[in-house]
Amino acid sequence: MSQQFSAFLHGLSAVEATVLVLLVSLGGAFVMEAVVIRLLLRYTKRTESAIDNIVIQELRWPIVATISLAGIYLFSQVPSVATALVVDAATLERFFGLPSLSVGLVIWAWALNNLVNRIVDEVKDKGSRYDFAPVFSNIWTLVVSIGTIGALLYLWGIEITPLFAGAGIAGIAVGFAAKDTVANFFGGIALYFDDTYKIGDYVVLDSGEAGTVVKVGIRSTTLLTRDELLVTVPNSVLNAAKIINESAPDRRRRMKVPIGVAYGTDIDEFEEILVELALDEPLVLDAPRPRARLRQFGADALEYELVCWVNSPLKRGKATHNLNREIYKRLNEADIGIPYPQRDVHVHTEGSSTRATQTVARELSNGGTGRSRAESDIEEGDADDSDYDEMFDDE
Repeated sequence: MSQQFSAFLHGLSAVEATVLVLLVSLGGAFVMEAVVIRLLLRYTKRTESAIDNIVIQELRWPIVATISLAGIYLFSQVPSVATALVVDAATLERFFGLPSLSVGLVIWAWALNNLVNRIVDEVKDKGSRYDFAPVFSNIWTLVVSIGTIGALLYLWGIEITPLFAGAGIAGIAVGFAAKDTVANFFGGIALYFDDTYKIGDYVVLDSGEAGTVVKVGIRSTTLLTRDELLVTVPNSVLNAAKIINESAPDRRRRMKVPIGVAYGTDIDEFEEILVELALDEPLVLDAPRPRARLRQFGADALEYELVCWVNSPLKRGKATHNLNREIYKRLNEADIGIPYPQRDVHVHTEGSSTRATQTVARELSNGGTGRSRAESDIEEGDADDSDYDEMFDDE
């Protein structure tokens, strides 16, 4: 259509062509702003969704500016204008045509970037499926910026092939220098598409950190611990780590409370007490129903577990505390003992040890040998016997 319009303007003088182009462009911009845009805004205000209103607001001025810039571009295409200004068509194109196209390109790039960012801000809090929207917004801004720069260079006739080659070499250098940042970026994308977690989930890492996900960024993920501390974990680490998401697929979690009971206890009564006190606890869910399970015969007790459910992993600590208190009270009321390990210790008194030591000392003092007192008396009697002397003399 622009070529047909340029051909129509070819037969007009420079002044006539200029006035006509300005009237058409400015008149079209006024009609678009005063009539079309305002009617669309009135319509979108009556709809439930805010996205259509955002689209009209962000594209309003780019459309009006494009119509105005179209007049300037067509003005540069009229040969009579170049003749009247005593310039060639290439000069007119360089000073009017290319600048108008460049300004229009920058305006649309800016508008599209703002449009996507506003839509992201609108939908990011409307469900888990939009948790990665802020990261997409950053990627979109980067793509639009690179695309706009490339289009401007191509529009002005600047060869971009050497730039691509240089960008490739620079990309390799930057990749080695910022490999951690690149790994975090792609790690965040992988975590999103794997649907590992979302904002509000309670996760436990294999390194021991645990907390609620409060922010998912392009470089890292932020966890809020139970101690109200913010822990920032790089996405590359999360992508390579073992993550336990305790909020998925459902936020309710099973908990186990261990308890030992003495041998000889009426286990039917004991199990009934455990189930009743669990049902009386407000933090414990009624369905699935709590139950008591005998796990094994221990060395000192029958080892049981009270198995029940809570509606959030963050409530297990408080529920365990309440159940332990109630178990202790109920078992005391029912006169059911909670056994504990017992050991017998034998202690020798200092007096007995001293007498034993003195006896051994007296035995050793008899001739410097370990012979008994009786043996010493017998040997002394034998020493007076003549037979003993004779035997000694024979030797």
